[in-house]
Amino acid sequence: MMIPWFLLFFLTPVIEMYLLIRVGGWIGAFPTITLVMLTAVSGIALLRRQGFSTLMRSRQKLATGELPAAEIAEGILLGIAGALMITPGFITDLTGFALLVPAFRSLLAHKLLAQAVMFKPPGAQRSHAPGAGDTLEGEFVRRP
Repeated sequence: MMIPWFLLFFLTPVIEMYLLIRVGGWIGAFPTITLVMLTAVSGIALLRRQGFSTLMRSRQKLATGELPAAEIAEGILLGIAGALMITPGFITDLTGFALLVPAFRSLLAHKLLAQAVMFKPPGAQRSHAPGAGDTLEGEFVRRP
């Protein structure tokens, strides 16, 4: 389980550096730096706009008494997109932009929610409907 994460965090910077060097060799250092900065600034602007939209949708659901689970998942994905957008590199920018596409982000959020595991904390009691279950009505008297 740890090996894929290790490879992701080890190989991504290596691939990013390789691509930055290759692109810098083709178009020059200054245009490459400008391109990386431009993608970061435009990505953060899109992120801000979509973040407010997701926040408003979650507030509407809360106002109607619904749980905004999809909006929470989308907010987490937007946070990941923001982190990817400010990381210099083309692969991270491309992944961040993909998470900024609302249809893709919504699909991914729903897939993540479908795989989420819900559990009760230890010691939590089962809830019973009134009149159902193991409840006995009666009186008692304490005797010495």
